[in-house]
Amino acid sequence: MIQVRGLAKSFGDFTALKDLDMTVETGSVYGLIGVNGSGKTTLIRQLTGVLRPDAGSITIDGVPVYDNIDVKKRVGYVPDELFFMGNYSLNAMASFYRGLYKSWNEERFRAMTESFGLKPGQRLSRMSKGMQKQAAFILVMSAMPDYLILDEPIDGLDPIMRKKLWGYILGDVADRKLTVLISSHNLRELEGICDCIGIIKDKKLGFEGKLDELQNELSDMSLEEIFIYEMEGRNDE
Repeated sequence: MIQVRGLAKSFGDFTALKDLDMTVETGSVYGLIGVNGSGKTTLIRQLTGVLRPDAGSITIDGVPVYDNIDVKKRVGYVPDELFFMGNYSLNAMASFYRGLYKSWNEERFRAMTESFGLKPGQRLSRMSKGMQKQAAFILVMSAMPDYLILDEPIDGLDPIMRKKLWGYILGDVADRKLTVLISSHNLRELEGICDCIGIIKDKKLGFEGKLDELQNELSDMSLEEIFIYEMEGRNDE
């Protein structure tokens, strides 16, 4: 379980997040949504231990995340802006990951590489954006994390590759209780994937709950309609 309590983060005079609470249950697929600049990526960078919170706490299974190598080894992260070291190939990055993650699954790495049609010896810097995104997912999913955090995960992927990707992710959710948090602008895609959602509004979580319960309450609105309603309607009534 991921628990965030009273989280705050500022950059100079700019307040990015304040007094934010969030709970992501084990084995759930959680959709994090908000307008551009709402603080989604700032929150994710704190969840993954990249940024230190100014106030509040972030724990995974009761253990603080920041500066904790053992916890970070249980978390897979695919950022919106990808980074690969030097002129590494997919095989070279796999060797790097293999040394970091004791749970590394070589059989999965080879199967996913073949399924996505990538050349393991090709330099990642020479791959297209979509191919680089596929490579990032192959590496993260082969590390067999307990928690998977995704920031705009399907950008640059065609429908066939998206279907394959979600197949692997949802398979792990069902088979081994993988916990997934997804931040995305593609609300239609999230609606078919997520069971819980959190909406960032006014630098904190304005709403959090199960998607099906919320849709029942709001007469089967789409996720996009719910988002607009939560941002503009519910709190103004």
